[in-house]
Amino acid sequence: MSVLTRDEAQTRAKLLDVHRYTIDLDLTTGDETFDSRTVIRFTARTDADTFIELKPAQLRTAALDGQPLDPETLDGNRLPLKNLTAGEHELHLDASMRYSRTGEGMHRFTDPTDGETYVYTQLFMDDVQRVFAAFDQPDLKAVFDLTVTAPEGWSVLANGITEHLGEGRWQAASTPLIPTYLVAVAAGPWHSVRTEHRDLPFGLHCRRSLAPHLDADAEELLEITKQCYDRYHEKFEEPYPFDSYDQAFVPEFNSGAMENPGLVTFRDDFVYRSAVTDTERQTRAMVIAHEMAHMWFGDLVTLRWWDDIWLNESFAEYMGYQTLTEATRFTDTWTDFGVARKAWGYDADQRPSTHPVAPENVNDTASALLNFDGISYAKGASALRQLVAWLGEKDFLAGINTHFARHKFANAALADFIDSLASATERDVHAWADAWLRTTGVDTLTPVVTPADDGTCTLTVEHTGSRPHHIAVGLYDPDVADEGRHLILRERLDLDIPHTTPEPLGKRPALLLLNDGDLSYAKIRFDPVSFEAVRTSLSGLPDPLTRAVVWNALRDAVRDGQLPPTAYLDTARTHLPYETDLALVQGVLAFAATRVADRYLTSEQRPAALTTLTSLCRDLIRRTEDGDHPGLRLIAVRHLIGVAAHPDTIAAWLADGTVPGGPELDPELRWRVLARLAVLGATDEQAIAAELDRDPSATGQEGAARCRAALPDAEAKARAWQAMFGTDERTDLSNYLFTATARGFWQPEQADLVREYVPRYYEDAVAVAARRGPAIATAVGRWAFPAHAVDTENLQLGEECLDTADPIPALRRTLADELDDLARALRVRQA
Repeated sequence: MSVLTRDEAQTRAKLLDVHRYTIDLDLTTGDETFDSRTVIRFTARTDADTFIELKPAQLRTAALDGQPLDPETLDGNRLPLKNLTAGEHELHLDASMRYSRTGEGMHRFTDPTDGETYVYTQLFMDDVQRVFAAFDQPDLKAVFDLTVTAPEGWSVLANGITEHLGEGRWQAASTPLIPTYLVAVAAGPWHSVRTEHRDLPFGLHCRRSLAPHLDADAEELLEITKQCYDRYHEKFEEPYPFDSYDQAFVPEFNSGAMENPGLVTFRDDFVYRSAVTDTERQTRAMVIAHEMAHMWFGDLVTLRWWDDIWLNESFAEYMGYQTLTEATRFTDTWTDFGVARKAWGYDADQRPSTHPVAPENVNDTASALLNFDGISYAKGASALRQLVAWLGEKDFLAGINTHFARHKFANAALADFIDSLASATERDVHAWADAWLRTTGVDTLTPVVTPADDGTCTLTVEHTGSRPHHIAVGLYDPDVADEGRHLILRERLDLDIPHTTPEPLGKRPALLLLNDGDLSYAKIRFDPVSFEAVRTSLSGLPDPLTRAVVWNALRDAVRDGQLPPTAYLDTARTHLPYETDLALVQGVLAFAATRVADRYLTSEQRPAALTTLTSLCRDLIRRTEDGDHPGLRLIAVRHLIGVAAHPDTIAAWLADGTVPGGPELDPELRWRVLARLAVLGATDEQAIAAELDRDPSATGQEGAARCRAALPDAEAKARAWQAMFGTDERTDLSNYLFTATARGFWQPEQADLVREYVPRYYEDAVAVAARRGPAIATAVGRWAFPAHAVDTENLQLGEECLDTADPIPALRRTLADELDDLARALRVRQA
């Protein structure tokens, strides 16, 4: 299969003006394939040759302007269109297409709970070619007319309002001009909740087995949707540009969600079957806000080529968090961003695979797919937040609205966006963009506090990096009323970096915190006095966002080898029992368990770390016995299960069906306990099968797969390996079952048992990625990687694989990132 290059796309965009696609899909032809008939009307501006893309099981017929084309000329995914003449043309194609089990193209899923089948499209980047023939690039927008034949009892959702014509035939309203990758179809016996808001149809949809859970949250979901919709209409002068707003929660979805205009698809993990924290509800709400922002940035105005993917994702990420804060009950979203998302950006930006927010060298679609990472999302959103702090929100929104007006239903590039912003301000936005969007890496800001003879002091900031920063500096003093355990904000100074003259501070503060409020994107360090205040009084800081900045600084210091991992654990043990913000508790515990205990400490040090984390979780559980903090208690219970070194306590919970004092063990907690018992060798196949009988859902199937792969038994490991890396297509795991199996397979406690699989991994990973494509390749690299094996042998094997085995791009990128994390873990251990 050929990937599309930027040069090819530019050549084709100059040649063609694509007007309309008429697409007819027949979903009644069997379990393996569906029929796809496409008519494309387009204009050629000059005489030339070009090509159309599709990836069929069989191309039955093709005709251009009534003249048949030879299906045998299909070369990979390209059908040549020779000797086009200037003028109007009509292309007809009739093909059989394969359903997907990997979330790419037309994904087909049969619910094990009730046997009902659902299909949905995910056409991002170049997967539209798996569903219908297309001139597949984002700057050839067109109108799409869609009809679908579906089995009796199914309903069909699409970008526009759909109408049932009878006998299983469904017709969707014509779309406005949209790119090929945003066409969407979802068909099956959906459970739907419908309403209207401002004369626009709104809908929520999920598979029938999840109906009670969707109904339980429908009021919340629709309220957030309406609040975001209203707030965006206050911000944006262009009204919502489509005829309806459906949100479909679909199974085995690879991403969090996809911004298809009029039909946003979400992973159906967001339909909660079990208890969740309020922070998890906030995350779901943020995804709703993020995808709705795309209706303007991405859907109304679309990138011209994939080097500007940040224009889609950074904008939606920033706007999602900001709008949620302004319009909903979730007013503390930037703390969660600082803990969960920003760390993702920092990590990605310090690897060899880093790239600018707005790269200039995205030469083809395969390269572009690799840039959907923490840089395009979290770093880009951080850059926009810094831009708003520097520019002012009024001018920022004025520039955004100019951009929409100039480019609606068309395409734009970085230069267009910057020009629109520049039209609204006297500031040099072009220079800002060069400094922030065209560079890589994370700047570091270090305070230098110089005392004076009169008892006052001044501040200078050592700046490693090249970007300008507009930050706040927090000065905190001890609260004498409680002997200094709490810190009180004395003053917050605005500072522009680089800052060449010493800044007078008055009396020396106990804590001087750079980037207080987290408005910029940089690693910060502490002077010695401030670090001592952090060590003793971190939990006494008054604002959770301030505490998030501090915890991120400690995290960065551990990863950079400047703070011992055990010191991070000690700080968590001291301060986390007093923490009230759920996002902070979750983020700190996750880093402490999965990075510090599992990777940064040696196998000899790990038991002590697990003991520390167990004690910390027990403290949190005791603190929440009054029932006033169910979210905090749930986080503590989950993490105690994950770090349990002995099975007795959690086995008793499973047997009783409850944690003493609550919560009761719902399906998610039961599978979590059983997975840990499997790692510890305290359960067996019989118990796993019994639990699967109790919960035969898709989530239960994944839980069972993870538990079976985690059993400390040579035969269990061999079966799991064969399931992941076998070569029989008939037994290929779906994307979700592959991930579940991979997550169970490698365990630090089982290093000796699985040692023989570490060298096997690289050869088998390359082979299965090449055979099954980018989605599985990413899962292979991320979840099936032997991250527990923190040793030079594993690192060398991985580097040899990259040098000699030629993995496909998706696997190469993921492996490179994992190997860099492995090398970092080795450096932390040595430090």
